[in-house]
Amino acid sequence: MSASLLRRVAVLVLEGAKPLDVGIPAQVFTTRASMPYEVRMCGAAPGLVAGGDGLSYHVAHGLDALDWADIVFIPGYRFPDREDPPRAVVDALLAAHDRGARLAAISTGAFALAATGLLDGRRATTHWHYSAALAGRHPLVRVDEDVLFVDEGSVLTSAGAASGIDLCLHILRGDLGVAASNHAARRLVAAPYRSGGQAQYVPRSVPEPLGERFAATREWALRRLGEPLTLEALARHAAVSPRTFSRRFVEDTGYTPMQWVMRARVDLARELLERSQRSVEQIAAETGLSTGANLRLHFQRILGTTPSEYRRTFARSE
Repeated sequence: MSASLLRRVAVLVLEGAKPLDVGIPAQVFTTRASMPYEVRMCGAAPGLVAGGDGLSYHVAHGLDALDWADIVFIPGYRFPDREDPPRAVVDALLAAHDRGARLAAISTGAFALAATGLLDGRRATTHWHYSAALAGRHPLVRVDEDVLFVDEGSVLTSAGAASGIDLCLHILRGDLGVAASNHAARRLVAAPYRSGGQAQYVPRSVPEPLGERFAATREWALRRLGEPLTLEALARHAAVSPRTFSRRFVEDTGYTPMQWVMRARVDLARELLERSQRSVEQIAAETGLSTGANLRLHFQRILGTTPSEYRRTFARSE
């Protein structure tokens, strides 16, 4: 991998950092031959950082790593609603953003990002337990407590620890394409297809067995994207009425069933464009999109690009 192609990732470990939040970006973007990323763990200063849940971290780098990074992850930390991070940390985040780095907060790391003012007037999320506190402490932030993550371009936020995986995979999809993201998901044994609009948690009114049944139906549909998939067929697999299936599917994923199917088909088309030399017409037939014209229409609507342009950007040489 050429050094010029490497993307540089800094994980900023603050006092009281939560172990899963720290480990997720470190593992997803771990430096390896198949991944064009270099990861550095950093803190307000090099050395020992007292973490949360009985763990501490020894970081090799201080805030200078933010001057180096293309992406800065801010893991969640304990008691984020009590006081802002040190001024030097806030200034370093602002400087990194001004230089063009993306800033991505996991869980309560959103509080540190909000302290910079960069979330003012923008949508953001955090762990549902802290959503009201984030809105109260930073009233200019448009807090959305009902999503897994929010991508506002140069600033990104996610909910609890597990949704940090979804955010990292979302970033991978944008950087390297669907095939690389799905490969990383398989390595992590994580769900490869969870949208930012999916709900953080299932409402109490939805019984858990039904939530499991819906997950099974989504897996069933993902294996049959090239076949006709209707609302009635999905509901029949879940053993509920189409009306119940549609309503609760939206609560669970943030999309209607047919919107979700369409995005899944486009994602499969993206992977085939990246990893094969099949024609657009062949890919449209294999993914259930019928015709090349239909594939181009939905590519433009969902991704804002064409299949040909996407293939030029993400096609692999393997």
